[in-house]
Amino acid sequence: MKFAYKFSNLLGAFYRHGNLCFSKDGNSVISPVGNRISVFDLKNNKSETLPVSTTKNISCLGISPDGNLAILIDEDGAAVLVSLVTRAVLHHHHFHSPVHSVSFSPDGKKFVITKENVALMYHAPGRNREFNAFALDKSYYGPFDETTCIDWTDDSKCFAVGSKDMTTWIFGAERWANLIYYSLGGHKDIIVGCFFEKDSLDMYTVSQEGTLCVWESDTELEGLRNETRGDVIKGRTDTPKQVEGIKNVRYSQRSKHYFNKAGDFNKLTAAAFHKKTHILVTGFASGAFHLHELPEFDLIHSLSISDQRISTIAMNPTGDWIGFGCSGLGQLLVWEWQSESYVFKQQGHFNNMNSLAYSPDGQYLVTGGDDGKVKVWNTNSGLCFVTFTEHSSSVTNVAFTSSGFVVVSASLDGTVRAFDLHRYRNFRTMTSPRPAQFSSLAVDSSGELVCAGSQDSFEIFLWSMQTGRLLEVLSGHEGPVSSLCFSPVQSVLASVSWDKTVRLWDMLDSWETKETLRLTSDGLAVTYRPDGQELAVASLDGEITFWNPQTGGQAGSIAGRHDLQMGRKETEKITAKQSAKGKSFTSLCYSADGESILAGGQSKCVCIYNIKEHVLMKKFEISCNLSLDAMEEFLDRRKMTEFGSLSLVDEGTGDGDGVELSLPGVKRGDMSSRRFKPEIRVSSLCFSPTGRSWAAASTEGLLIYSLDASLVFDPYDLDMDVTPASIRQQVKKKEWASAILLSFRLNEMPLIREVLEAVPYDQITVVCSSLPDVYVDKLLNFVASTLEKSNHLQFYLSWAQCLLTLHGQKLKNRSGAVLPTVQQLLKSIQRHSDDLSKLCDWNIYNIRYAAALSKQRGMKRTAAESLIHTKISPSCSKAHMEHEM
Repeated sequence: MKFAYKFSNLLGAFYRHGNLCFSKDGNSVISPVGNRISVFDLKNNKSETLPVSTTKNISCLGISPDGNLAILIDEDGAAVLVSLVTRAVLHHHHFHSPVHSVSFSPDGKKFVITKENVALMYHAPGRNREFNAFALDKSYYGPFDETTCIDWTDDSKCFAVGSKDMTTWIFGAERWANLIYYSLGGHKDIIVGCFFEKDSLDMYTVSQEGTLCVWESDTELEGLRNETRGDVIKGRTDTPKQVEGIKNVRYSQRSKHYFNKAGDFNKLTAAAFHKKTHILVTGFASGAFHLHELPEFDLIHSLSISDQRISTIAMNPTGDWIGFGCSGLGQLLVWEWQSESYVFKQQGHFNNMNSLAYSPDGQYLVTGGDDGKVKVWNTNSGLCFVTFTEHSSSVTNVAFTSSGFVVVSASLDGTVRAFDLHRYRNFRTMTSPRPAQFSSLAVDSSGELVCAGSQDSFEIFLWSMQTGRLLEVLSGHEGPVSSLCFSPVQSVLASVSWDKTVRLWDMLDSWETKETLRLTSDGLAVTYRPDGQELAVASLDGEITFWNPQTGGQAGSIAGRHDLQMGRKETEKITAKQSAKGKSFTSLCYSADGESILAGGQSKCVCIYNIKEHVLMKKFEISCNLSLDAMEEFLDRRKMTEFGSLSLVDEGTGDGDGVELSLPGVKRGDMSSRRFKPEIRVSSLCFSPTGRSWAAASTEGLLIYSLDASLVFDPYDLDMDVTPASIRQQVKKKEWASAILLSFRLNEMPLIREVLEAVPYDQITVVCSSLPDVYVDKLLNFVASTLEKSNHLQFYLSWAQCLLTLHGQKLKNRSGAVLPTVQQLLKSIQRHSDDLSKLCDWNIYNIRYAAALSKQRGMKRTAAESLIHTKISPSCSKAHMEHEM
């Protein structure tokens, strides 16, 4: 491999747990997704997952006021300080117990975290390099139960902490003489939110039973007086003493309001307050939210956006957009309350993601899940743009047709459905004569034949896409059909089954079995090489075998069981080493050039093998999230007791022993229990047709790995004379072809770009015609990858046109090697075409609007002039008559 693949994006998951935050400019929302964070650009409609992760799921995050730093804290209290500018981890810290909330002060000098019943204030990391970025300043004690929320005054002098003991505590960030601490009651349930009024000590507190209390302070912020500093403030033991001449701050309850109507109880689960506009947003367990204007408590807006509880609410700095997170379904929504419209609305698969497929040009991805939904994703933006919900049971397999505009899906509900991506509709529904559960799917290269394998009747059903009619039922397998694949170059279908055979069916000659290949164990997956000259099969014994489909002979095998690197589940009685003996690869995929193969299964690792050498090239660990089951090879002996593992005890059950055991065969854990740990697994793999990325459908979501060409030094035919200085010297001499050849021999991307962009436009044809064949492929590959992100659109398109025109016949002769490059070029051109067409349409609409506006104004002006003329004419004629007389 010349390049290294690295994690680039996470699709299929938008929100899991924790709080949302908006960026400083308010155009992006930052959402915790498992143990990672994703940034969703709402203006440009794009998503990006940061290449940083915590040990467990993120429970809360805080963003600094300048928008440069983020503190991520996981379920155990392990914190990571991340730079949002460089996307790098700056510092690690552990708070040794779960943290409920974190908040920076408005001036950015301090931040407060709440854990258990204490609030800890730290000095915020500055621009200077520090040995310990988290320096504890003060500890604040007061609440009797766990803390829930934090809010600061605008000048960072005080902060408030809400608690489960139904009280709100106000503390001074400094040791004020007239305000050390103050406790507010008035509620009958857990405090969900506490908010200061703008530039004031007045407060609003919201509790879970749906009550809002408005508190008025008798002192302004300027009235706080300094006192000697202390390191620990204990609200329950130290009674505030009256300092002579200074009056202590006092609060009085101004009013009390109720969200729920009489006889109706709807638990309030989240709240947010925008100080400038005085807008309070509250979310409820029913999925509804309310907008009220404070302090009058006037209802502005009320809407139900989900059928699950709203877990978190955030407002952008201007107060126009409201972000909602629903952890039950993994929903992330941004609502513009003034226009009453969605700015952003995304939801991933809320159950396992079973399969995925790339479109022929690599621009789109389609996924199917246990929730019965088929989703289509844009690989450039990372967002889902259409969801099909026609299936009534789990979707087991999905595929694109060769045109790229039709998606086909198979489901356990006994149907195979075809969806049109032009009109976004289900235009074909294919069924079997007898009810069958379809577990596998394949579409031939022409897009005319669709076949699906059944897991209960052991048959393969063949339909016509054009008519939707059932053409044939292929019988012969003696076990469930686990995988199907059409040959890319011939009308041959390969099917693999649990009966330890691979059958090759001839689609031209009365659909008969052409060849039967015997396996040593149950077959789980089958795939053809892109050129159709090799067949790879994964079996239950952990082996990958390679076959020649023409002769039916075995070409080689890879024993990959030891590469799976299994983990031990918390409920398993046997070790991970023993458990691995029963594990195997369940998904295979060839790379675009056919030199490598990807393999994944019931583990956290994806392996990439070199087929020629039959060796493991690299092992990708798709997750390090310990909140998932089967992540660690050895269980922690400190958590083992005579009654079992402590991690199986649910502390919040309150009945019996609370031990949670999953039923046999359950993938996600026991859904009847109050909490469960999903098991890490890779259900599907797919290489992009461009060869520059691959995707894995896993428990974490849809993971995209792309080529990292920036940090790789891979010279070609290098000698002592090839240096950057000598290359630039050739450019000065206007020896363009020589400079390009030397830059490719050194193979530094910025230098190649510099040389290429120095070539005059009228010399492109001359340079292309003088290039050797070896460098034509390299230059075309460089142009295809650079065109995607470059602004020099016409310049690079001219290079591509000249290369394809002058060397087209030679490139066609080695089409197998050049195909990924051409598909990458098509993807880049299509992306620019889409962007430019939107821009041109927008300009056309604006020009038409301006023309219509000017025409309307011209008509008004003409009407006004004619009116003035009619008024002037009678007066002139009257004056003329008087003059005559």
